[in-house]
Amino acid sequence: MIIAANWKMNPPLAEAGALAAAYAGATFNGVTRVLFPPAPYLVQMAMRLDGSGILLGGQDCHQAVSGAHTGDVSAAMLASCGAGMVLIGHSERREAHGESDGLVAAKAGTALAEGLSVMICVGETLDQREAGDAEAVVTAQLDGSVPDGISADRLMLAYEPVWAIGTGKVAGVEEISDMHGAIRSWLAGRGLRGVPVLYGGSVKPDNADAIFAVADVDGALVGGASLKAADFDAICAAGTRAAAARG
Repeated sequence: MIIAANWKMNPPLAEAGALAAAYAGATFNGVTRVLFPPAPYLVQMAMRLDGSGILLGGQDCHQAVSGAHTGDVSAAMLASCGAGMVLIGHSERREAHGESDGLVAAKAGTALAEGLSVMICVGETLDQREAGDAEAVVTAQLDGSVPDGISADRLMLAYEPVWAIGTGKVAGVEEISDMHGAIRSWLAGRGLRGVPVLYGGSVKPDNADAIFAVADVDGALVGGASLKAADFDAICAAGTRAAAARG
């Protein structure tokens, strides 16, 4: 099971250091943990997490290798700060920054070329789900966002229904199962078997066990709950139980 913490634009630096130290002080069998902190914190987080086994990633990168891109961060910069992967195509980037599938694919390609792995996010809006278009929307995002020729061991996917991110709403177990199954079929059709598919969208300690019991769910991308060490640890403990149940 893979449990990833996406801190987004949180928390203050001193609090981030204490939170990372708390992460590093815990261990969970059968679980790989990933932290996506704000870019300015990467070096300190790399130091705090050294020896913990927790993987470090950037929340985004620019599609260009370098250049006149004020305020942006390159994949090479992430790697030099200790990151081993990058989160790309989160709905908050797609919506607030107008990122297209093509741009997501370009960013992923640059990240891969710089030696990073990528976690690509996909997910539908509530209107799209209610119109019966959820699977078609997610499949189209996969078609446009996942670079051709990518190696399965450099890719993770995160399904995050947009309507469940930060809202407290969680997709039903059947909805999650159906979508993860569709994503798994898409991957198989492109020779990408074994790629982890995570669920995201208001994952919390009280719903993690039910989510992880879904056969095609390989972990979670956790937002708000990752800002409290006790909550994140509880989700990781649920991951351990799920890993043990799967053998």
